[in-house]
Formats: sequence, C-alpha cells, structure tokens
Amino acid sequence: QVQLEESGGGLVQAGGSLRLSCAASGFTFSTYDMKWYRQPPGKARLFVAHISASGDSTIYADSVKGRFTISRDNAKNTVYLQIDSLKPEDTAVYYCNGKNQWGQGTQVTVSS
Repeated sequence: QVQLEESGGGLVQAGGSLRLSCAASGFTFSTYDMKWYRQPPGKARLFVAHISASGDSTIYADSVKGRFTISRDNAKNTVYLQIDSLKPEDTAVYYCNGKNQWGQGTQVTVSS
C-alpha cells in the first residue's frame, strides 16, 4: 500500500532553515506529481508546493515563493522541501501528498 513518511521537522529560530523529506513507497513514485501542504495550529490544511513527476515543473503558494524550494530524487523515491528564512508564521505540521494519499506529517516550529 501507499506509504509516505515525512521527516526533518523541528524547532528552529526565525531566519533559520530546514529541509523536510518525504520517503514514498508502495507506488511508482517517478510517475506521480507530489505536493507539500501545511496546517498551522487551529487552521485548515493549505497547499504549499507542487512538483511534477519528472521534477521539471514546480508551483508554489504565493506566501512561500522565494523561500521554499521543492525538489525530488526519483532514484530515492523521496521528495524534499527546503525552507529558508523561516518565519514564526511558518509554524505548522507539514504533510506530503502523493497519489491522493497523505503522510503523518512533521512538525515545524519557528521561534521569534
């Protein structure tokens, strides 16, 4: 079955960086677009970034353009989210999505 496992979250000071990873299994990863979403405390889950199956096309939410970078390694069945210049408002649980399935999420907390 499809499994998505996020990692790389943590507590970081504002201005810092993190790289989130999502390891996929149970499907042909290289043929599916992948997405990252985030859910701030008490709020709805929101789209963050999208990458095409080949990795040559990306889309970002306006709120993260210029600070977030999505990438993938199809040989490792892994999608990444590089987050730079972190802000307190980036505090959220970050989820990856592929083949309409969700991982369990990884918590990112940014202190001011």
